[in-house]
Amino acid sequence: MGIGGPIFVSIGDAVKLNTFLDANPWMPRSQMFVDDYSFDTYKAVGFGRFDEVDKESDAIKNFKMTAPELGFKEWMNYFGVVNKVSPIPKDMKFGEFPEGVLRTGGTFVVQGDDVVYQWTDTIPGNHPVIEDVVTIAKNAAKTPAGKKGSWF
Repeated sequence: MGIGGPIFVSIGDAVKLNTFLDANPWMPRSQMFVDDYSFDTYKAVGFGRFDEVDKESDAIKNFKMTAPELGFKEWMNYFGVVNKVSPIPKDMKFGEFPEGVLRTGGTFVVQGDDVVYQWTDTIPGNHPVIEDVVTIAKNAAKTPAGKKGSWF
């Protein structure tokens, strides 16, 4: 038994997904899914918009944005692709603010039909400790589906 992911879900369309994958050829296409601009998948799992978060919450008060450690070539690649893959629909009119950039996401570990871990981002850039998620996923991979692992 092993880990079958990760699966990445984002907002956009097939053109934006293909642009992203062309810029990141190491990402497996079979592990990518794009939710359209109805945001149905995001809504179904309870993801919201960061402009709906209580401005007095600890997540807002304690948030510190940090930039990833990228080399010059990686930054140039990022700036060359980011506008092409941003969740902005083609039919958006000048002056409108795209809802897709307000949406927050999250992280799940799924075992069979059970969600054994869920993190919901409060604001963009807010994410779980990756090492913790990997540990939980590894433990889930060792535990038969339907059985509680040591993290409960």
